[in-house]
Amino acid sequence: MARMPGAEWRPIAVNFTNNGQAEVRGVVVHIMAGTFEGTDSWFRNSKAQASSHFGTSKTGKLRQWVDTSDRAWAQAGGNTSWLSVENEGQGGDTLTDAQLDRVAEVLAWAHKTYDVPLQVTNSPSGKGLGYHAMGGSAWGGHTSCPGTRIVAQLAEIVARAKKLTGTSTGGGTTSSTYTVKDGDTLSGIGAKVGVAWQTLATLNGIKAPYVIRAGEVLKLKAAAPAPYSPPAFPAGLAPGKTSPSAKPLQRALKAAGFMAKSVVEADNYGPKTEAAVVKFHNAYPKYRAAGKTSDPAIGPQGWAYLHRLAYDK
Repeated sequence: MARMPGAEWRPIAVNFTNNGQAEVRGVVVHIMAGTFEGTDSWFRNSKAQASSHFGTSKTGKLRQWVDTSDRAWAQAGGNTSWLSVENEGQGGDTLTDAQLDRVAEVLAWAHKTYDVPLQVTNSPSGKGLGYHAMGGSAWGGHTSCPGTRIVAQLAEIVARAKKLTGTSTGGGTTSSTYTVKDGDTLSGIGAKVGVAWQTLATLNGIKAPYVIRAGEVLKLKAAAPAPYSPPAFPAGLAPGKTSPSAKPLQRALKAAGFMAKSVVEADNYGPKTEAAVVKFHNAYPKYRAAGKTSDPAIGPQGWAYLHRLAYDK
């Protein structure tokens, strides 16, 4: 029996194989293509025929559904040998900073518990931190899971796991560049620095037949994006008013999933906007007015958090 300390234990009664984990070669990263709680509900439905050992929410919740001595049903032919972690979001997303931390914690725990090496792998025969698409047709043919943007983040997850375990990161993973030496190949460099070779090719604009030359300096990391800063709260924004315009609020509510995209945007802070704000407050009650159970008015702190959610989407 192996349950990860720090992960919320929420066992499912279906969609897994009792004592079915033959070995643990590493951790496979997935994207839910849905919400955290929606995925939780789906895993409890016997029709799903799917599950995962772990899952993360965009806000940083970590949940364990299946004991790691049992086989989760996440990546078909890879189920017997790999642990799985599903992540809230859609194809094309990147993992949030909180999700990167949670996946790093899972990898660090797997390293301590199963001696999983702290490295990126892009092969089902490898070991370390992998991703669903690397298994090809044998793993269900999910070639877009979790997506290239998340695959590019795997090296950062490994680096965070190394910090958690106190493991030396080695020369390659702490540097942002690598100088090609005679005899180097992209796959060899990737194994050395803990970055998938496909990621190295994308970062450096290298295309088939993937020729590299001695002395060439390769980027190992994408440039860090500028920190997101939500727009200033428009003073006077309130239900029933048309000034300031409610359109920016409506756009954020749509992007974060609290308002249907089909709603026509308008300056008026009307009933549809109020209902969407109530949905937001029900999901994040800390941002509604004290003592209220249904609050259609958004304040500066809720405004800022809503826009961060919309940005993460």
